[in-house]
Order: sequence, then structure tokens, then C-alpha cells
Amino acid sequence: MRVTPASLLQAVADVAHLAGGVALRRYLTHLPVETKQDGSPVTDADRDAERAAREWIERYFPTDGIEGEEYGESRPGTGRRWYIDPVDGTRSFVLGVPLWGTMVAVVEGDQVLAGALCFPVLGEAIAAAPGEGCWWNGERCHVSQVADLARATVLTTDERFTERPERREAWLRLAARAGLSRTWGDCYGYLLVATGRAEVMTDAKLGLIDTAPLMPIVTEAGGAFTDWEGRATVFGDSAIATNAALAREVRQVLAETGKKR
Repeated sequence: MRVTPASLLQAVADVAHLAGGVALRRYLTHLPVETKQDGSPVTDADRDAERAAREWIERYFPTDGIEGEEYGESRPGTGRRWYIDPVDGTRSFVLGVPLWGTMVAVVEGDQVLAGALCFPVLGEAIAAAPGEGCWWNGERCHVSQVADLARATVLTTDERFTERPERREAWLRLAARAGLSRTWGDCYGYLLVATGRAEVMTDAKLGLIDTAPLMPIVTEAGGAFTDWEGRATVFGDSAIATNAALAREVRQVLAETGKKR
């Protein structure tokens, strides 16, 4: 049976809510923390949440492929694929900081069909699909109209830019011109842009599991989403999300510093 984009919008929201709820049960408990090969932390909360998401997808979309942060890839080569990051911001989760979230997306070819984020501690959820709008806690949401960088709030996950230190100069230039710079990072920063509470969120290093849900959320809210090279794609290695009014200027600032390196 062909599933419509509208039903996929509901599906990604449901999966994100389910997995986020599973992770929430382990939040503020004494969880052992392991270190993965890439140096990032992982807990049983990550694993339990991803298993719950996979079981749901297997039940309702048994022919679709799945790729998750903790359990890798199943059914490679299938036309439609689900991407799951069960706990984006595991370091925050472990420390008891509530800004972690669950990320889910459905992709077919080079098209993201729907994406969702759920923040169980904060009671916030956001989901979007091309042509269906961006929905925050059940209400349509939009980016801000701020057009002056000196009045803008700009965000990043880690201003040290550990993954891509050569891009740190670019971020510092942008932050110096902005009205306010903060590290309300991981996927929560992108929700803040999509709901008009911040103007810019950027990460110098991201993978497809993270970028896929973000693009429809930002663009359907009226913003712009690109990689650091300015390409409107989820298949880059980074992300810049902005409102529409500042999209060109922000990317020019980042490119300007890049040319001087």
C-alpha cells in the first residue's frame, strides 16, 4: 500500500514520541556510560529507545530500510529508509540537562519525506513534511522575521568546533556580529530556529542521521537549510539553519572567513 506524505508526517511524529518516551524512563537515573569507537558516549537509554523505534517501524513499514545511531543498517538498498537518532545529545542526557531529543526521518532517494524531533523532558515536539508545513506541539510554526544580524540569536552545539576546528574562525566571526550567541545545541537549536526563538543554528560536522529530519523542519517553517558549502542538501557533512531574512548574510559571513584561512 502506498503511504501518503501526510501519513508519514504522523508516522515520524509517533516514532519520535515513542522512542523519546522510552529514553525518558532512564533519564536522571544512574546509567552506566560507555564510549563508542568514535569517542561519543552511549547508554542503555539510547539502545532501548532505538529498539522501540525499530520495532514500531518493522510492524507498520516492514519493507522499509532502517538506519539507526546504535544498531546500524537493516535492509540496505531499499528505496525508502528510516533514520533514527534515539538520543541526540547523549552528553546532555547523562548530565541531566533536558535539551536532548529524539530524531526520526524518512528518506526516499535524495528526498526527505518527513522529519520529527521530540524533547520529552521539555514537553516539545516538532514535525514537518514537504508541502505539509512544520508543526510544533500541534500548531503551525514559523521562523522569525529578524533581518538584522546585530539583533539575531545565533547558536551552535560546541563553539570549540572539535570535529572541524578549521571552521572555528568562521563561527567566531558570526558570533561577534550577532546580538547573542549561545550553545543551546544538538537538535534543540534547530527547533529554536524553526519556532522563531533563534535566528541561526549551525554545526560544523553532522551525519545524515542528524541532518535528514532537520531539513524539512527548517524549510517548512520558512527558513533555509544548507551545509557549510551553501548546498541545500542533507547529504553534506554539516548544517546551517537560518530564518529566511538572514540566510544570505549568514552564509556570506561564514564563507568570508573561510576564504581567509
